[in-house]
Amino acid sequence: MSLVAAIITTGLMAGLFAAFAYAVMPALKGADDRTFVDTMQRINVTIVNGWFMLSFLGALVFAALSALLAWRGEGRPALPWIIGGFALYLTMFIITTAVNVPLNDKLAAAGNPGHIADLAAVREDFESSWVTWNIVRALASTAAFGCLTWALIVYGRTTD
Repeated sequence: MSLVAAIITTGLMAGLFAAFAYAVMPALKGADDRTFVDTMQRINVTIVNGWFMLSFLGALVFAALSALLAWRGEGRPALPWIIGGFALYLTMFIITTAVNVPLNDKLAAAGNPGHIADLAAVREDFESSWVTWNIVRALASTAAFGCLTWALIVYGRTTD
């Protein structure tokens, strides 16, 4: 059950980051600076909620638990795939906490978009780096989802 939970939560995160990569950020690229900064500030506040945190942190916990249970039980053939999925998700987690969150915090510290003197500079300091690293975390979490899904298939084959 922990492996299924890891797959679901990892898939939700992969989908979120992918949606930002192929829909949200391209849409905002055409927005004026004030709209961009205001929207990203609002998203960065709104996204920190129980559902997000359950998936964001839960994927790590469920993948680690899955690895432990596979190592101790009959799912050992799936263990390399679970560890791979965990490592890829951990990579995404580190990128988020080391790069994207500090960029979000810096954007928030810029203050109310209506009072920022140079919105273009604030946007420039944020957008390119955030978008690039979001694509990396989308790829890492998608690869983690693939590894964990394959682990479930391998596990199913070994328990038949």
